[in-house]
Amino acid sequence: MYRYNDLDATIVRERVAQFRGQVQRRLTGELSEDEFRPLRLMNGLYLQLHAYMLRVAIPYGLLSSRQLRTLAHIAEKYDRGYGHFTTRQNIQYNWPKLVDVPDILAELAAVEMHSIQTSGNCIRNISADHFAGVIADEIEDPRPYAEITRQWSTFHPEFSYLPRKFKLAFSGATQDRAAVAFHDIGFRTVKNDRGEVGFAVYVGGGMGRTPMIGKLVREFVEKKHLLTYTEAIMRVYNEFGRRDHLFKSRIKILVHELGLEEFRRLVEDEWAYTKDSALVLTDAEIARVAAFFTPHPYEKITEPVAAFEQAKSENKAFAAWFAHNTHAHKVPGYRIVSISLKKTGIAPGDVTDAQMRAIADLADAYSFGEIRATHEQNLVLADVRQSDLFELWKKLDGQGLASANIGTLQDIICCPGLDYCSLANARSIPIAMEIAEHFDRLDYLYDLGELKIKMSGCINACGHHHVGHIGILGVDKKGEEFYQITLGGSASDDAAIGQIIGPAFSRDAIIPALERLLGYYVTTREEGERFLDTLRRVGIKPFKEHVYANN
Repeated sequence: MYRYNDLDATIVRERVAQFRGQVQRRLTGELSEDEFRPLRLMNGLYLQLHAYMLRVAIPYGLLSSRQLRTLAHIAEKYDRGYGHFTTRQNIQYNWPKLVDVPDILAELAAVEMHSIQTSGNCIRNISADHFAGVIADEIEDPRPYAEITRQWSTFHPEFSYLPRKFKLAFSGATQDRAAVAFHDIGFRTVKNDRGEVGFAVYVGGGMGRTPMIGKLVREFVEKKHLLTYTEAIMRVYNEFGRRDHLFKSRIKILVHELGLEEFRRLVEDEWAYTKDSALVLTDAEIARVAAFFTPHPYEKITEPVAAFEQAKSENKAFAAWFAHNTHAHKVPGYRIVSISLKKTGIAPGDVTDAQMRAIADLADAYSFGEIRATHEQNLVLADVRQSDLFELWKKLDGQGLASANIGTLQDIICCPGLDYCSLANARSIPIAMEIAEHFDRLDYLYDLGELKIKMSGCINACGHHHVGHIGILGVDKKGEEFYQITLGGSASDDAAIGQIIGPAFSRDAIIPALERLLGYYVTTREEGERFLDTLRRVGIKPFKEHVYANN
Protein backbone atom coordinates (compact mmCIF):
# COMPACT_ATOMS: atom_id res chain seq x y z
CA MET A 1 0.00 0.00 0.00
CA TYR A 2 1.08 3.60 -0.49
CA ARG A 3 3.44 5.04 2.13
CA TYR A 4 3.80 8.73 2.84
CA ASN A 5 6.92 10.54 1.69
CA ASP A 6 8.33 13.57 3.51
CA LEU A 7 6.05 15.93 1.59
CA ASP A 8 2.90 13.96 2.50
CA ALA A 9 3.89 13.83 6.16
CA THR A 10 4.70 17.54 6.30
CA ILE A 11 1.38 18.51 4.69
CA VAL A 12 -0.62 16.52 7.22
CA ARG A 13 1.41 17.65 10.26
CA GLU A 14 1.11 21.29 9.27
CA ARG A 15 -2.64 20.97 8.74
CA VAL A 16 -2.99 19.45 12.23
CA ALA A 17 -1.05 22.33 13.77
CA GLN A 18 -3.09 24.88 11.86
CA PHE A 19 -6.39 23.34 12.93
CA ARG A 20 -5.24 23.08 16.56
CA GLY A 21 -4.91 26.85 16.58
CA GLN A 22 -8.32 27.30 14.96
CA VAL A 23 -9.98 25.03 17.53
CA GLN A 24 -8.35 26.92 20.37
CA ARG A 25 -9.68 30.20 18.99
CA ARG A 26 -13.17 28.68 18.76
CA LEU A 27 -13.02 27.38 22.34
CA THR A 28 -11.99 30.79 23.68
CA GLY A 29 -14.74 32.53 21.72
CA GLU A 30 -12.37 34.36 19.42
CA LEU A 31 -14.12 32.62 16.50
CA SER A 32 -17.91 32.36 16.29
CA GLU A 33 -19.51 29.12 15.11
CA ASP A 34 -20.28 30.74 11.75
CA GLU A 35 -16.63 31.76 11.37
CA PHE A 36 -15.41 28.34 12.52
CA ARG A 37 -17.72 26.33 10.28
CA PRO A 38 -15.74 26.53 7.01
CA LEU A 39 -12.51 25.83 8.90
CA ARG A 40 -13.82 22.67 10.58
CA LEU A 41 -15.45 21.40 7.41
CA MET A 42 -12.08 21.59 5.63
CA ASN A 43 -10.92 19.14 8.30
CA GLY A 44 -13.84 16.71 8.03
CA LEU A 45 -15.55 17.92 11.20
CA TYR A 46 -19.34 18.26 11.07
CA LEU A 47 -21.78 19.51 13.69
CA GLN A 48 -24.59 16.97 13.87
CA LEU A 49 -27.77 16.83 15.93
CA HIS A 50 -26.15 15.95 19.26
CA ALA A 51 -22.40 16.33 18.84
CA TYR A 52 -19.57 16.85 16.40
CA MET A 53 -18.87 14.11 13.87
CA LEU A 54 -15.38 13.49 12.45
CA ARG A 55 -15.01 11.81 9.07
CA VAL A 56 -11.63 10.18 8.43
CA ALA A 57 -10.41 9.49 4.88
CA ILE A 58 -9.51 5.96 3.81
CA PRO A 59 -8.24 6.47 0.24
CA TYR A 60 -9.69 3.79 -2.08
CA GLY A 61 -10.67 1.87 1.09
CA LEU A 62 -7.21 0.44 1.87
CA LEU A 63 -6.02 0.17 5.50
CA SER A 64 -3.02 -1.38 7.22
CA SER A 65 -3.46 -3.30 10.44
CA ARG A 66 -1.51 -0.55 12.22
CA GLN A 67 -3.93 2.07 10.94
CA LEU A 68 -6.96 0.01 11.98
CA ARG A 69 -5.54 -0.34 15.49
CA THR A 70 -5.21 3.44 15.65
CA LEU A 71 -8.82 3.80 14.54
CA ALA A 72 -9.77 1.39 17.35
CA HIS A 73 -7.72 3.41 19.84
CA ILE A 74 -9.47 6.64 18.78
CA ALA A 75 -12.88 4.99 19.15
CA GLU A 76 -12.01 3.85 22.66
CA LYS A 77 -10.23 6.97 23.91
CA TYR A 78 -12.12 9.79 22.23
CA ASP A 79 -15.52 8.39 21.21
CA ARG A 80 -17.99 5.84 22.57
CA GLY A 81 -16.14 2.67 21.65
CA TYR A 82 -17.10 2.29 18.01
CA GLY A 83 -16.70 3.72 14.52
CA HIS A 84 -19.06 3.79 11.55
CA PHE A 85 -17.86 2.76 8.07
CA THR A 86 -19.55 4.72 5.30
CA THR A 87 -20.49 4.31 1.65
CA ARG A 88 -17.44 6.46 0.72
CA GLN A 89 -15.09 3.83 2.23
CA ASN A 90 -14.42 6.28 5.09
CA ILE A 91 -14.91 5.91 8.83
CA GLN A 92 -16.89 8.35 10.98
CA TYR A 93 -16.81 9.05 14.72
CA ASN A 94 -20.10 10.35 16.01
CA TRP A 95 -19.18 11.66 19.47
CA PRO A 96 -15.77 13.37 19.56
CA LYS A 97 -15.35 16.43 21.79
CA LEU A 98 -14.15 19.52 19.96
CA VAL A 99 -11.24 20.00 22.36
CA ASP A 100 -9.98 16.51 21.49
CA VAL A 101 -10.17 16.73 17.69
CA PRO A 102 -6.63 18.15 17.17
CA ASP A 103 -5.23 15.28 19.25
CA ILE A 104 -7.24 12.80 17.18
CA LEU A 105 -5.85 14.29 13.98
CA ALA A 106 -2.33 14.13 15.37
CA GLU A 107 -2.74 10.44 16.20
CA LEU A 108 -4.07 9.83 12.69
CA ALA A 109 -1.13 11.69 11.18
CA ALA A 110 1.27 9.40 13.05
CA VAL A 111 -0.08 6.44 11.02
CA GLU A 112 -0.38 8.29 7.69
CA MET A 113 -4.07 9.15 7.93
CA HIS A 114 -6.08 12.37 7.94
CA SER A 115 -9.51 13.89 7.47
CA ILE A 116 -8.54 16.36 4.74
CA GLN A 117 -11.12 16.82 1.96
CA THR A 118 -13.70 14.54 3.54
CA SER A 119 -16.00 17.56 3.46
CA GLY A 120 -16.36 20.82 1.59
CA ASN A 121 -16.74 21.78 -2.06
CA CYS A 122 -13.60 19.99 -3.18
CA ILE A 123 -12.54 16.62 -4.55
CA ARG A 124 -13.53 14.17 -1.80
CA ASN A 125 -11.99 10.85 -0.75
CA ILE A 126 -11.37 8.84 -3.93
CA SER A 127 -12.99 5.43 -3.93
CA ALA A 128 -12.26 2.22 -5.83
CA ASP A 129 -13.22 -1.42 -6.24
CA HIS A 130 -12.65 -3.10 -2.86
CA PHE A 131 -11.42 -6.22 -4.69
CA ALA A 132 -8.79 -4.26 -6.63
CA GLY A 133 -5.59 -6.18 -7.28
CA VAL A 134 -6.97 -9.61 -6.32
CA ILE A 135 -10.06 -10.31 -8.41
CA ALA A 136 -9.77 -12.52 -11.49
CA ASP A 137 -11.79 -10.29 -13.85
CA GLU A 138 -9.44 -7.34 -13.42
CA ILE A 139 -7.88 -5.70 -16.47
CA GLU A 140 -5.44 -3.68 -14.36
CA ASP A 141 -5.22 -2.69 -10.70
CA PRO A 142 -6.81 0.79 -10.51
CA ARG A 143 -5.34 1.74 -7.12
CA PRO A 144 -2.10 3.31 -8.46
CA TYR A 145 -4.24 5.64 -10.57
CA ALA A 146 -6.52 6.41 -7.66
CA GLU A 147 -3.42 7.27 -5.62
CA ILE A 148 -1.98 9.45 -8.38
CA THR A 149 -5.28 11.29 -8.57
CA ARG A 150 -5.38 11.64 -4.79
CA GLN A 151 -1.96 13.26 -4.74
CA TRP A 152 -2.87 15.60 -7.60
CA SER A 153 -6.18 16.64 -6.03
CA THR A 154 -5.00 17.20 -2.44
CA PHE A 155 -5.02 20.95 -1.76
CA HIS A 156 -5.32 21.62 -5.49
CA PRO A 157 -5.60 25.45 -5.47
CA GLU A 158 -7.91 25.62 -8.47
CA PHE A 159 -10.34 23.00 -7.19
CA SER A 160 -10.54 23.76 -3.46
CA TYR A 161 -13.71 25.86 -3.85
CA LEU A 162 -15.77 24.13 -6.50
CA PRO A 163 -19.47 24.86 -7.04
CA ARG A 164 -20.20 21.71 -4.98
CA LYS A 165 -18.57 18.58 -3.56
CA PHE A 166 -16.97 16.30 -6.14
CA LYS A 167 -16.54 12.51 -6.07
CA LEU A 168 -14.32 10.22 -8.16
CA ALA A 169 -14.31 6.42 -8.39
CA PHE A 170 -12.09 3.87 -10.15
CA SER A 171 -12.88 0.36 -11.35
CA GLY A 172 -10.26 -1.84 -12.98
CA ALA A 173 -12.36 -4.92 -13.67
CA THR A 174 -14.94 -6.08 -16.17
CA GLN A 175 -17.55 -5.99 -13.38
CA ASP A 176 -18.16 -2.64 -11.72
CA ARG A 177 -17.98 -2.88 -7.93
CA ALA A 178 -17.25 0.81 -7.36
CA ALA A 179 -20.56 2.34 -8.60
CA VAL A 180 -18.64 4.44 -11.15
CA ALA A 181 -21.89 5.37 -12.94
CA PHE A 182 -23.02 7.30 -9.87
CA HIS A 183 -19.98 9.53 -9.39
CA ASP A 184 -19.18 12.98 -10.68
CA ILE A 185 -16.40 11.31 -12.65
CA GLY A 186 -16.10 7.54 -12.95
CA PHE A 187 -13.08 5.78 -14.46
CA ARG A 188 -13.28 2.25 -15.85
CA THR A 189 -10.14 0.46 -17.03
CA VAL A 190 -10.57 -0.73 -20.62
CA LYS A 191 -8.48 -1.95 -23.54
CA ASN A 192 -8.62 -0.32 -26.95
CA ASP A 193 -8.45 -2.07 -30.30
CA ARG A 194 -4.66 -2.24 -30.07
CA GLY A 195 -4.77 -3.92 -26.68
CA GLU A 196 -3.56 -0.80 -24.85
CA VAL A 197 -4.95 -0.20 -21.36
CA GLY A 198 -6.58 3.13 -20.61
CA PHE A 199 -9.78 4.56 -19.13
CA ALA A 200 -13.36 4.92 -20.24
CA VAL A 201 -14.48 8.13 -18.54
CA TYR A 202 -18.02 8.72 -17.31
CA VAL A 203 -19.24 12.08 -16.10
CA GLY A 204 -22.31 13.51 -14.40
CA GLY A 205 -23.47 10.59 -12.30
CA GLY A 206 -24.84 11.02 -8.81
CA MET A 207 -27.69 10.44 -6.41
CA GLY A 208 -29.30 12.92 -4.04
CA ARG A 209 -32.21 15.15 -4.96
CA THR A 210 -31.73 14.61 -8.70
CA PRO A 211 -30.30 11.14 -9.33
CA MET A 212 -28.60 10.64 -12.68
CA ILE A 213 -26.56 7.90 -14.34
CA GLY A 214 -23.14 9.01 -15.55
CA LYS A 215 -22.63 9.47 -19.28
CA LEU A 216 -19.68 8.22 -21.28
CA VAL A 217 -17.77 11.38 -22.19
CA ARG A 218 -14.74 9.62 -23.71
CA GLU A 219 -14.38 5.98 -24.68
CA PHE A 220 -10.62 5.83 -24.21
CA VAL A 221 -8.13 8.04 -22.39
CA GLU A 222 -4.52 6.94 -22.35
CA LYS A 223 -3.08 6.32 -18.90
CA LYS A 224 -0.57 9.13 -19.40
CA HIS A 225 -3.48 11.53 -19.85
CA LEU A 226 -5.41 10.55 -16.74
CA LEU A 227 -4.68 13.88 -15.04
CA THR A 228 -4.70 16.10 -18.11
CA TYR A 229 -8.18 14.92 -19.12
CA THR A 230 -9.49 14.99 -15.58
CA GLU A 231 -8.22 18.54 -15.14
CA ALA A 232 -9.97 19.57 -18.35
CA ILE A 233 -13.28 18.24 -16.98
CA MET A 234 -12.71 19.97 -13.65
CA ARG A 235 -11.95 23.31 -15.30
CA VAL A 236 -15.12 23.19 -17.37
CA TYR A 237 -17.15 22.39 -14.26
CA ASN A 238 -15.41 25.05 -12.19
CA GLU A 239 -16.14 27.69 -14.83
CA PHE A 240 -19.67 26.76 -15.86
CA GLY A 241 -21.03 24.90 -12.81
CA ARG A 242 -23.84 26.82 -11.13
CA ARG A 243 -23.06 28.58 -7.88
CA ASP A 244 -26.37 30.43 -7.71
CA HIS A 245 -28.52 27.43 -6.72
CA LEU A 246 -27.50 24.76 -4.19
CA PHE A 247 -29.65 22.06 -5.77
CA LYS A 248 -28.34 22.76 -9.28
CA SER A 249 -24.65 23.03 -8.48
CA ARG A 250 -23.43 19.49 -9.15
CA ILE A 251 -21.74 18.56 -12.41
CA LYS A 252 -24.62 16.22 -13.27
CA ILE A 253 -26.87 19.27 -13.67
CA LEU A 254 -24.31 21.03 -15.87
CA VAL A 255 -23.99 17.99 -18.15
CA HIS A 256 -27.78 17.68 -18.29
CA GLU A 257 -28.38 21.37 -19.07
CA LEU A 258 -25.60 21.69 -21.64
CA GLY A 259 -26.16 18.28 -23.17
CA LEU A 260 -23.45 15.64 -23.42
CA GLU A 261 -22.18 16.74 -26.84
CA GLU A 262 -21.72 20.38 -25.84
CA PHE A 263 -20.14 19.39 -22.54
CA ARG A 264 -17.77 17.05 -24.40
CA ARG A 265 -16.87 19.86 -26.84
CA LEU A 266 -16.00 22.20 -23.96
CA VAL A 267 -13.86 19.51 -22.33
CA GLU A 268 -12.04 18.70 -25.57
CA ASP A 269 -11.36 22.40 -26.16
CA GLU A 270 -9.98 22.76 -22.64
CA TRP A 271 -7.99 19.55 -23.00
CA ALA A 272 -6.16 21.09 -25.93
CA TYR A 273 -4.50 23.41 -23.38
CA THR A 274 -3.72 20.76 -20.75
CA LYS A 275 -2.89 17.77 -22.97
CA ASP A 276 0.80 18.56 -23.31
CA SER A 277 1.27 20.07 -19.85
CA ALA A 278 3.45 18.92 -16.96
CA LEU A 279 0.51 16.77 -15.85
CA VAL A 280 1.27 14.16 -18.51
CA LEU A 281 2.17 10.99 -16.60
CA THR A 282 5.47 9.40 -17.53
CA ASP A 283 5.99 5.66 -17.49
CA ALA A 284 8.47 6.22 -14.66
CA GLU A 285 5.91 8.06 -12.51
CA ILE A 286 3.25 5.41 -13.07
CA ALA A 287 5.79 2.72 -12.20
CA ARG A 288 6.86 4.60 -9.06
CA VAL A 289 3.34 4.66 -7.66
CA ALA A 290 2.44 1.18 -8.93
CA ALA A 291 5.41 -0.19 -6.97
CA PHE A 292 3.45 0.46 -3.77
CA PHE A 293 0.78 -1.99 -4.97
CA THR A 294 2.84 -4.96 -6.12
CA PRO A 295 1.34 -8.41 -5.43
CA HIS A 296 2.08 -10.01 -2.08
CA PRO A 297 4.44 -13.01 -1.87
CA TYR A 298 1.76 -15.66 -2.41
CA GLU A 299 2.52 -19.30 -1.86
CA LYS A 300 2.20 -21.70 -4.74
CA ILE A 301 -0.79 -23.88 -3.83
CA THR A 302 -1.95 -26.49 -6.31
CA GLU A 303 -3.81 -29.12 -4.30
CA PRO A 304 -7.05 -28.70 -2.32
CA VAL A 305 -6.60 -28.97 1.45
CA ALA A 306 -8.35 -32.03 2.85
CA ALA A 307 -8.99 -30.46 6.26
CA PHE A 308 -10.73 -27.49 4.62
CA GLU A 309 -12.96 -29.72 2.51
CA GLN A 310 -13.82 -31.81 5.57
CA ALA A 311 -14.71 -28.73 7.65
CA LYS A 312 -16.94 -27.44 4.87
CA SER A 313 -18.76 -30.77 4.56
CA GLU A 314 -19.21 -31.24 8.32
CA ASN A 315 -20.02 -27.68 9.45
CA LYS A 316 -23.14 -26.19 7.87
CA ALA A 317 -22.54 -22.70 9.31
CA PHE A 318 -18.98 -22.58 7.96
CA ALA A 319 -20.13 -23.85 4.57
CA ALA A 320 -22.76 -21.10 4.39
CA TRP A 321 -20.22 -18.46 5.36
CA PHE A 322 -17.79 -19.77 2.74
CA ALA A 323 -20.47 -19.68 0.05
CA HIS A 324 -21.68 -16.14 0.82
CA ASN A 325 -18.77 -14.30 2.41
CA THR A 326 -15.80 -15.48 0.36
CA HIS A 327 -14.98 -14.83 -3.28
CA ALA A 328 -12.67 -16.30 -5.86
CA HIS A 329 -9.11 -14.94 -5.79
CA LYS A 330 -6.97 -14.62 -8.90
CA VAL A 331 -4.25 -16.70 -7.18
CA PRO A 332 -5.07 -20.42 -6.78
CA GLY A 333 -5.41 -21.52 -3.17
CA TYR A 334 -6.47 -18.09 -1.86
CA ARG A 335 -9.88 -16.52 -1.21
CA ILE A 336 -11.18 -12.98 -0.72
CA VAL A 337 -13.08 -12.74 2.58
CA SER A 338 -15.86 -10.22 3.18
CA ILE A 339 -16.43 -9.45 6.86
CA SER A 340 -20.06 -8.53 7.36
CA LEU A 341 -20.73 -5.49 9.54
CA LYS A 342 -24.44 -6.31 9.37
CA LYS A 343 -24.95 -8.56 12.40
CA THR A 344 -28.54 -8.35 13.59
CA GLY A 345 -29.01 -5.95 16.47
CA ILE A 346 -26.13 -3.72 15.30
CA ALA A 347 -26.36 -0.57 13.16
CA PRO A 348 -25.11 -1.35 9.63
CA GLY A 349 -21.48 -0.33 9.24
CA ASP A 350 -20.77 -0.01 12.98
CA VAL A 351 -17.76 -1.82 14.47
CA THR A 352 -16.43 -1.66 18.02
CA ASP A 353 -12.89 -0.85 19.08
CA ALA A 354 -12.44 -4.46 20.27
CA GLN A 355 -13.64 -5.78 16.91
CA MET A 356 -11.31 -3.44 15.02
CA ARG A 357 -8.35 -4.69 17.04
CA ALA A 358 -9.40 -8.28 16.43
CA ILE A 359 -9.68 -7.67 12.68
CA ALA A 360 -6.24 -6.04 12.66
CA ASP A 361 -4.80 -9.12 14.38
CA LEU A 362 -6.52 -11.41 11.89
CA ALA A 363 -5.22 -9.33 8.99
CA ASP A 364 -1.68 -9.77 10.31
CA ALA A 365 -2.16 -13.48 10.79
CA TYR A 366 -4.00 -14.31 7.59
CA SER A 367 -3.97 -11.46 5.04
CA PHE A 368 -0.58 -9.69 4.82
CA GLY A 369 -1.66 -7.04 7.34
CA GLU A 370 -4.16 -5.30 5.04
CA ILE A 371 -7.87 -4.55 5.31
CA ARG A 372 -10.24 -2.95 2.80
CA ALA A 373 -13.38 -0.93 3.50
CA THR A 374 -16.19 -1.37 0.97
CA HIS A 375 -18.78 1.11 -0.23
CA GLU A 376 -21.38 -1.37 1.02
CA GLN A 377 -20.23 -0.76 4.62
CA ASN A 378 -18.35 -4.02 5.15
CA LEU A 379 -14.67 -4.91 5.49
CA VAL A 380 -12.50 -7.26 3.42
CA LEU A 381 -9.47 -9.46 4.06
CA ALA A 382 -8.36 -9.85 0.49
CA ASP A 383 -5.61 -12.49 0.60
CA VAL A 384 -6.52 -15.45 2.81
CA ARG A 385 -5.18 -18.95 2.15
CA GLN A 386 -8.05 -21.33 1.65
CA SER A 387 -6.46 -23.64 4.21
CA ASP A 388 -6.82 -20.87 6.85
CA LEU A 389 -10.48 -20.12 6.22
CA PHE A 390 -11.92 -22.43 8.88
CA GLU A 391 -9.70 -21.04 11.64
CA LEU A 392 -10.39 -17.49 10.46
CA TRP A 393 -14.14 -18.14 10.46
CA LYS A 394 -14.04 -19.44 14.04
CA LYS A 395 -12.15 -16.38 15.22
CA LEU A 396 -14.49 -14.02 13.40
CA ASP A 397 -17.46 -15.86 14.90
CA GLY A 398 -16.03 -15.31 18.35
CA GLN A 399 -16.07 -11.56 17.68
CA GLY A 400 -19.61 -11.47 16.28
CA LEU A 401 -18.23 -10.88 12.78
CA ALA A 402 -19.18 -14.09 10.97
CA SER A 403 -22.71 -13.25 9.83
CA ALA A 404 -23.05 -15.19 6.58
CA ASN A 405 -25.23 -12.59 4.90
CA ILE A 406 -23.13 -10.79 2.27
CA GLY A 407 -25.31 -10.00 -0.74
CA THR A 408 -28.54 -10.96 1.04
CA LEU A 409 -31.47 -8.89 2.24
CA GLN A 410 -29.69 -8.41 5.59
CA ASP A 411 -26.67 -6.78 3.93
CA ILE A 412 -28.44 -3.43 4.11
CA ILE A 413 -26.73 -0.13 3.32
CA CYS A 414 -27.96 2.50 5.73
CA CYS A 415 -27.06 6.12 6.51
CA PRO A 416 -27.02 7.48 10.12
CA GLY A 417 -30.41 9.15 9.61
CA LEU A 418 -32.23 11.20 12.20
CA ASP A 419 -30.45 9.50 15.08
CA TYR A 420 -27.40 11.63 14.23
CA CYS A 421 -27.77 13.74 11.11
CA SER A 422 -29.14 17.28 11.20
CA LEU A 423 -30.24 17.00 7.55
CA ALA A 424 -32.32 13.84 7.97
CA ASN A 425 -36.12 13.72 7.84
CA ALA A 426 -36.53 10.30 9.43
CA ARG A 427 -34.70 7.60 11.33
CA SER A 428 -33.02 4.95 9.24
CA ILE A 429 -30.83 2.88 11.59
CA PRO A 430 -33.70 1.52 13.74
CA ILE A 431 -35.72 0.62 10.63
CA ALA A 432 -32.79 -1.17 9.01
CA MET A 433 -32.20 -3.10 12.23
CA GLU A 434 -35.89 -4.04 12.48
CA ILE A 435 -35.87 -5.30 8.88
CA ALA A 436 -32.75 -7.38 9.49
CA GLU A 437 -34.22 -8.85 12.69
CA HIS A 438 -37.56 -9.64 11.08
CA PHE A 439 -36.00 -11.53 8.17
CA ASP A 440 -33.38 -13.29 10.29
CA ARG A 441 -33.85 -16.72 8.72
CA LEU A 442 -30.84 -17.74 6.69
CA ASP A 443 -32.59 -20.40 4.64
CA TYR A 444 -35.17 -17.82 3.60
CA LEU A 445 -32.50 -15.22 2.84
CA TYR A 446 -30.55 -17.65 0.70
CA ASP A 447 -33.70 -18.71 -1.13
CA LEU A 448 -34.40 -15.05 -1.98
CA GLY A 449 -30.94 -14.79 -3.52
CA GLU A 450 -29.12 -11.55 -4.27
CA LEU A 451 -31.17 -8.67 -2.93
CA LYS A 452 -29.82 -5.20 -2.21
CA ILE A 453 -31.82 -3.04 0.19
CA LYS A 454 -30.48 0.49 0.60
CA MET A 455 -31.92 3.07 2.97
CA SER A 456 -31.55 6.83 3.40
CA GLY A 457 -32.96 9.15 6.03
CA CYS A 458 -33.33 12.03 3.57
CA ILE A 459 -33.19 12.90 -0.11
CA ASN A 460 -29.42 13.48 0.02
CA ALA A 461 -29.19 9.68 -0.44
CA CYS A 462 -26.16 8.89 1.73
CA GLY A 463 -27.66 5.40 2.01
CA HIS A 464 -27.83 5.07 -1.81
CA HIS A 465 -31.55 4.27 -1.79
CA HIS A 466 -31.86 5.30 -5.45
CA VAL A 467 -29.79 2.28 -6.54
CA GLY A 468 -31.20 -0.35 -4.22
CA HIS A 469 -33.07 -3.26 -5.75
CA ILE A 470 -35.40 -2.12 -3.01
CA GLY A 471 -34.77 1.45 -1.88
CA ILE A 472 -36.23 3.00 1.25
CA LEU A 473 -36.32 6.77 1.75
CA GLY A 474 -37.32 8.42 5.01
CA VAL A 475 -39.66 11.40 4.53
CA ASP A 476 -41.38 13.83 6.87
CA LYS A 477 -45.17 14.18 6.72
CA LYS A 478 -46.39 16.91 9.03
CA GLY A 479 -43.88 15.97 11.70
CA GLU A 480 -44.31 12.19 11.33
CA GLU A 481 -41.76 9.82 9.85
CA PHE A 482 -42.82 7.87 6.77
CA TYR A 483 -40.92 5.65 4.35
CA GLN A 484 -41.11 5.69 0.57
CA ILE A 485 -40.24 2.55 -1.41
CA THR A 486 -38.44 2.50 -4.75
CA LEU A 487 -37.84 -0.58 -6.89
CA GLY A 488 -35.40 -1.53 -9.61
CA GLY A 489 -32.25 0.41 -8.83
CA SER A 490 -28.74 -0.91 -9.43
CA ALA A 491 -25.24 0.53 -8.96
CA SER A 492 -23.51 -2.17 -11.00
CA ASP A 493 -22.99 -2.64 -14.75
CA ASP A 494 -26.75 -2.62 -15.26
CA ALA A 495 -26.95 0.83 -13.64
CA ALA A 496 -30.49 1.97 -12.97
CA ILE A 497 -32.38 4.41 -10.77
CA GLY A 498 -35.23 2.94 -8.77
CA GLN A 499 -38.81 4.07 -9.34
CA ILE A 500 -41.16 5.19 -6.57
CA ILE A 501 -44.01 2.71 -6.35
CA GLY A 502 -46.59 4.85 -4.53
CA PRO A 503 -47.48 6.58 -1.26
CA ALA A 504 -45.06 6.29 1.66
CA PHE A 505 -45.58 3.83 4.52
CA SER A 506 -45.60 4.45 8.23
CA ARG A 507 -42.85 2.85 10.29
CA ASP A 508 -45.19 0.06 11.41
CA ALA A 509 -46.26 -0.63 7.82
CA ILE A 510 -42.85 -0.86 6.15
CA ILE A 511 -42.06 -4.47 7.10
CA PRO A 512 -45.52 -5.78 6.06
CA ALA A 513 -45.02 -3.96 2.75
CA LEU A 514 -41.68 -5.72 2.27
CA GLU A 515 -43.31 -9.05 3.15
CA ARG A 516 -45.86 -8.53 0.36
CA LEU A 517 -43.17 -7.46 -2.11
CA LEU A 518 -41.04 -10.50 -1.40
CA GLY A 519 -44.03 -12.81 -1.33
CA TYR A 520 -45.01 -11.69 -4.81
CA TYR A 521 -41.43 -12.15 -6.03
CA VAL A 522 -41.21 -15.71 -4.67
CA THR A 523 -44.47 -16.74 -6.33
CA THR A 524 -43.68 -15.00 -9.63
CA ARG A 525 -39.98 -15.65 -10.25
CA GLU A 526 -38.74 -18.11 -12.82
CA GLU A 527 -35.95 -20.55 -12.09
CA GLY A 528 -32.67 -18.81 -11.42
CA GLU A 529 -34.12 -15.30 -11.42
CA ARG A 530 -32.93 -12.71 -8.93
CA PHE A 531 -35.39 -10.22 -7.49
CA LEU A 532 -34.13 -7.61 -9.95
CA ASP A 533 -34.53 -10.01 -12.90
CA THR A 534 -38.13 -10.78 -12.03
CA LEU A 535 -38.92 -7.12 -11.49
CA ARG A 536 -37.52 -6.21 -14.91
CA ARG A 537 -39.36 -9.05 -16.60
CA VAL A 538 -42.83 -8.37 -15.21
CA GLY A 539 -42.52 -4.64 -14.50
CA ILE A 540 -43.21 -2.59 -11.40
CA LYS A 541 -46.99 -2.39 -11.81
CA PRO A 542 -47.88 -5.89 -10.50
CA PHE A 543 -45.50 -5.45 -7.55
CA LYS A 544 -47.18 -2.15 -6.72
CA GLU A 545 -50.67 -3.63 -7.02
CA HIS A 546 -49.71 -6.46 -4.69
CA VAL A 547 -48.16 -4.15 -2.09
CA TYR A 548 -51.10 -1.75 -1.95
CA ALA A 549 -53.88 -4.32 -2.44
CA ASN A 550 -54.96 -4.27 1.21
CA ASN A 551 -54.33 -0.57 1.89
